[in-house]
Amino acid sequence: MPPQLRCTGSGKVPPDPVHHPLFARYYARASVSAETRMGMGRIRARMLAGLSGRVIEIGAGNGLNFAHYPRAVSQVVAIEPERLLRRLAVESARRCGTPVDVVPGTAEALPVKSEAFDAVVISLVLCSVRDLPRALAETRRVLRPGGEVRFFEHGRGGGPAMRFTQRALDRTVWPALSGGCHLARDPVAALRDAGFELGPYRQMSMPENGPRLPVSYCVLGTAWRPATETVAEGR
Repeated sequence: MPPQLRCTGSGKVPPDPVHHPLFARYYARASVSAETRMGMGRIRARMLAGLSGRVIEIGAGNGLNFAHYPRAVSQVVAIEPERLLRRLAVESARRCGTPVDVVPGTAEALPVKSEAFDAVVISLVLCSVRDLPRALAETRRVLRPGGEVRFFEHGRGGGPAMRFTQRALDRTVWPALSGGCHLARDPVAALRDAGFELGPYRQMSMPENGPRLPVSYCVLGTAWRPATETVAEGR
């Protein structure tokens, strides 16, 4: 089934809405190492377990989630704005057993139709979107009523000293060095404020048995778009 893309005003999706070539190269190497060294492969499998139907993955990176999608998933539309990571995601899509369409686009303006997906996957992306409320409004728009969000994100955590450090880094060097990433965002609160119903979620540290770093505080969980809500197509 085609990914049901929604045309922009020009009829085309911008090819490079985000460009962080140095960070993308670093992330591509570090993320592969983390699959086994930090147990990220197990976390990805847990995040995606039980999904079915049509899924949109926002910020797919280099496509490391693709191998963990259950067979009940009929199609994945994977949105990735960064050129290098998108190319690696296409290679990952060719190797996995689930039909995956890798598409350029940003979380704030998803190039797909409203209410077209049974589930949304958000994995280590809310930290780096430019406009978090708008990105989550788009997430809600493309998800059918009653559809679910699976998320694994990092954000604010630790005691007062650590939270001060996270805020200080966000105001100075961290976003520039890390592809727009922010350390002090609260993904659970952001999802709740965007109108999602929060399901079970688990807070954890990465690495689980290592030192606590500003980037260590993570959360894995599920949220739903309310079943009675409707969003009109028109963006």
